[in-house]
Amino acid sequence: MKTLEIVPRDRRRFYDAIVKKQDEIHQRGRGTFSRTGAKRVNAARWTHAKFAGSVDLARGADEAVSVKIKSRIKTDESKMLSAFLGWIDRHFGDRLQTVTIHYR
Repeated sequence: MKTLEIVPRDRRRFYDAIVKKQDEIHQRGRGTFSRTGAKRVNAARWTHAKFAGSVDLARGADEAVSVKIKSRIKTDESKMLSAFLGWIDRHFGDRLQTVTIHYR
């Protein structure tokens, strides 16, 4: 499992922006990430169209976003990490202060 902490530069409702952007992309029939499970206010679970595993997002302190990327297949876990970081960078790269990765 890999965990990430994403801190936005402007400290404004970054978790909401991520979830909203993914929903907009999915509604247009595009994108590789899709939301699964019950909708919760402060947490979401996404799966990838190609890689096994899940991305768990949670609202953290000071509008930071905590992310857990897990998969039973280690190669899929690293590919999902790469895909998620690419997605975040494409859509929100100019709004980020730091992205910290913890390997477990």
